[in-house]
Amino acid sequence: MNELPQAFVNRMKALLQDEAAAFLRSYDEPYQRGLRVNPMKMVDAALIPGLLDAVPWEASGYYLSQESNAGALPLHEAGAYYLQEPSAMLPAAVLDPKPGETVLDLCAAPGGKSTQLALRMRGEGLLVCNEPVPKRAQILSRNVERMGITNALVVSSLPAPLAKRWPEGFDSIQVDAPCSGEGMFRRHPETRDEWSEDSPAGCAKRQAEILDCAAEMLRPGGRLVYSTCTLNAVENENTVAAFCQRHPDFELAAFDLPGASAPTGMLTCYPHRMRGEGHFVALLRRKGEGVAQLPLDASLPKPDKALVKALQAFVPEAPMPTAMLGDTLVHLPGCPDVRGLKVLRVGLHLGAMKGKVFLPDHAWAVSTAAPDVPQVPLTEEEARRYQAGETIAVVDGLRGFVLPTLAGLPLGWGKVSDGVMKNHYPKGLRR
Repeated sequence: MNELPQAFVNRMKALLQDEAAAFLRSYDEPYQRGLRVNPMKMVDAALIPGLLDAVPWEASGYYLSQESNAGALPLHEAGAYYLQEPSAMLPAAVLDPKPGETVLDLCAAPGGKSTQLALRMRGEGLLVCNEPVPKRAQILSRNVERMGITNALVVSSLPAPLAKRWPEGFDSIQVDAPCSGEGMFRRHPETRDEWSEDSPAGCAKRQAEILDCAAEMLRPGGRLVYSTCTLNAVENENTVAAFCQRHPDFELAAFDLPGASAPTGMLTCYPHRMRGEGHFVALLRRKGEGVAQLPLDASLPKPDKALVKALQAFVPEAPMPTAMLGDTLVHLPGCPDVRGLKVLRVGLHLGAMKGKVFLPDHAWAVSTAAPDVPQVPLTEEEARRYQAGETIAVVDGLRGFVLPTLAGLPLGWGKVSDGVMKNHYPKGLRR
């Protein structure tokens, strides 16, 4: 059960020849775990169990022991780090967006690469995160929130409508394309049974369509990273070559990162050569020079004046709202035209009214722009209880909304009355 498909084995033997035995042996070993710390939410590395040595191509990345329970800790839910296998950290490191750029992640769920891009941008510029599948888009939005990202727009759309809407709109684009998943055979053995010899060709057709849309949205001089978690030339090198034939204004660009050098602009990560799962990444540049032409439009409703007053009464130094998303005040200067799109998140969500009371949004509490309100330090056990929805006893003297924290990181909102902190952790996130 879950044996490697024989057609896959035969192909890899022919491709790797003398290395084939080492490659196939790697599938008998545990998959490589990894973790990225959040540089905008600094915590003591000693608080993260199982951290090993650094991932060479990602400054915030670490290898993680098989025994680590880091994903089950309160700090994970507070956005202190993101569990991500090491080779999956490579595409965003290759794209390397700069603060102030306009960036698109076209196939973004569950959000590992999106949040990696955003944290490199350090809250400056605009990151548009798109995921066509609505349920996966919700997971994406949740991870963007958890990591404290304040300058991201999360939408759910097929690529083609976005290409028509935002021609030459972006400085850089990431396409982590849906693929046949051969690079996941070690981490998720069940995917071996879902694979067939026809899988690569079917995926390549869809990948070509996605890449053509991405090409329309990249400005001249912009950068495009194409990546998959598969190991065949049909979806990787051949797809890139065919794209360059269809788009002669694009060319491969070499990249050189520690432990990941690609003079040709393309690199395949094999698990017997690199400490990570199977992955492919290519860096392309559009010839010429230009400026991102993302049209900005006040397509969202303007902030409700009464609600803005309630926000300012709550925290006078709060970010100035720029729009409404449903009933929620949001802050995202320079939001593009989103009319007709399914929008899940617009920058920083600040809060909404419940009756006559202003309720601050959870995203604001865990963001890198957390408000200046009283904090209530919790122990790890208290943090677990808080994230489970329990009330917490606090020292008397506090009153009103507070930020319960662990290791200095806000976990969400609480409201104190008579020495008890009532729980405002979102019910859908409670553990």
